[in-house]
Amino acid sequence: MWIYQGKEFKDEHIPEGAEGFVYVMHATIDGEVKVYIGKKNFYSKNRVAKGKKELALMEDKRGSKKKLVVKPSYHNYFSSNDVLQEAHKNGVEIKRRIIHICYSKRELTYQEAKWMFKLDVLEDPRYLNNSILSKFYRVHLESNNPKINNNVKSKETI
Repeated sequence: MWIYQGKEFKDEHIPEGAEGFVYVMHATIDGEVKVYIGKKNFYSKNRVAKGKKELALMEDKRGSKKKLVVKPSYHNYFSSNDVLQEAHKNGVEIKRRIIHICYSKRELTYQEAKWMFKLDVLEDPRYLNNSILSKFYRVHLESNNPKINNNVKSKETI
């Protein structure tokens, strides 16, 4: 179940024109609270191959895919993070909260990065995020500052 603004979030709550959302997931793994920030599109979009009859009528085969099939894709999503996926498989309760709804892919990427920087996900060992925008990596910060993983911030996690 996804929570947004303190209430269960369902398909009918998706605002018109919304692309996706930024989320936070909490899980207690081996006695420690772990947190992950990520983004997810509301819908998956897949191209479908045209049938034999449609293809036979086409002179130019470059457009051999039909329109997109759109369906909700966030219901059973438990992050791209391997630790959270494994915890979910092992029955660990994972709390999933939507923290920001976005109306474009660009806004989705921006808001995810904004929240990650705001919450110091690369410097706080409670967070499972290892990079931001695939440009800033925890391992690069650790190699320059070995104290990073030893400092537990007093900052609240959301």
